[in-house]
Amino acid sequence: MLAFIIRRCLTTIPVMLLVATGVFLLLKLTPGDPVGVILGPDASEDRRAALRDQLGLNDPLLQQYGRWLWDAAHGDLGDSLFLDRPVLTAIGQRAQPTLMLTAIAVVVTVLIGFPAGIIAAQNRGGWVDIGTMALAMIGISIPTFWLGLNLILIFGVKLRWLPVAGYKPLSAGVWESLQYLILPGITLGAAQAALLARMTRSMMLDVLNQDYVRTARAKGLIERRVVYAHALRNAMLPLINIVGLAVAALLGGAVVTEQIFNIPGVGRLLIQAIGRRDVPLVQGTVLVTAGIYVLVNLVVDIVCAALDPRVRQS
Repeated sequence: MLAFIIRRCLTTIPVMLLVATGVFLLLKLTPGDPVGVILGPDASEDRRAALRDQLGLNDPLLQQYGRWLWDAAHGDLGDSLFLDRPVLTAIGQRAQPTLMLTAIAVVVTVLIGFPAGIIAAQNRGGWVDIGTMALAMIGISIPTFWLGLNLILIFGVKLRWLPVAGYKPLSAGVWESLQYLILPGITLGAAQAALLARMTRSMMLDVLNQDYVRTARAKGLIERRVVYAHALRNAMLPLINIVGLAVAALLGGAVVTEQIFNIPGVGRLLIQAIGRRDVPLVQGTVLVTAGIYVLVNLVVDIVCAALDPRVRQS
């Protein structure tokens, strides 16, 4: 097991290196000049040249890349050009809303996706199965922004049950904070819940047709025990991978949701940084997000290896 963990940890190094290289080159190739955004259109050429030299933008591209990669490897992602603070500090100040939003979306995904898929598999071909899968297809197809705006209209504007936008930190109280994240969490988790429901149904149907399940039924075990103690346990391994990918996808999907609900999270910070051409902040935010994505997948692989020894041999 230890050898498997070490091997998987080592494979994350080239992945992060490729991500870092891609982010650096993509921003360098993107049209626009951060110096022009910072100083404005009326700045003199001397001021522009001085600032470019101060930021190291006149250095060769390879030298800029090597310096940035070396600093990033030592935990220094530079300073934001507009916020006047270290990039990691800026991300940390916006992390709480995004992490809480992602956690609520994961809860929505699991609480809806798993039961819906299991119930659909138990009633294969019936109206429950057809209706559940039809709803799942609708959930996958609905754009996030459209669902979010309709939830705001119904539950925020008409019924006035929940706030329509904004965020309050946990220091203001648990419920005071959570009520601002319920609608965004449902918006963000709906599509992943629909996808998980379809995948759960597919996995459960494969397992329910196995010989050992028919043997368990022939022995007289109640259907609930057959489904949950035998079938679901063996279907969980691929579903854990799907949930892990969903967590990573929800982190990325928070960008759109935070814009719709005006949540001051990391996703909104990234959009603002792109608009301002704040290159260090964009690079740092994308790199940190990619690092979390890789970490989540690493944890999922380790959990799967712990549950199934065959995974360690792959």
